[in-house]
Amino acid sequence: MCLQLALQAASTTPLSSLVVPRFLLMACCKLSSMLLAILAVLAADPLAMMRPAAAATSAHLHFYMHDVTGGPSPTAVMVINGPRGSFGNTMVIDDKLTEGTSQSSATVGRAQGYYMVASVANLEFMVNMNVVLTSGPYAGSSLTVLGRDDVSVPVRELSVVGGTGQFRMARGYVLWKTVTPEILDLEIFVNP
Repeated sequence: MCLQLALQAASTTPLSSLVVPRFLLMACCKLSSMLLAILAVLAADPLAMMRPAAAATSAHLHFYMHDVTGGPSPTAVMVINGPRGSFGNTMVIDDKLTEGTSQSSATVGRAQGYYMVASVANLEFMVNMNVVLTSGPYAGSSLTVLGRDDVSVPVRELSVVGGTGQFRMARGYVLWKTVTPEILDLEIFVNP
């Protein structure tokens, strides 16, 4: 701003009569340097000033996802049937999450979202889901999971890309294993 005023004065005043006080130029330089430093901090992490300081804790969650595709009460339904083979098949899910492998085990939440066959050649899914926790110390919080699920691999790794509640802005990963075609073992490691 100071520099702009000095330049405006220079454009309307003959050069021989232009006198800009030295203290004004020094103040402009200091102000410009301070603004540049603030912009550099905001550019590095634009949400840093709005985010509360995170606790240096991590969480390890373990539960089972029941992906029921048939019977009278399915929790996974096909909404898109691909044009050839299984490529493009898309399932929407609202799967129960339990402490143990049995459907009657204590419910800890729901896995809500979708997965689709994203490979022409193999059974590989693209998974996008929210893990919504309904009981325990994280009740009311959720985690967003996104990633590739290659069912031919015994243990797959998917990304935790965010969350809500106690997991706001969380980052981490999920180790995803098939127990049976309808039961998945999920181990989530997250830094809230």
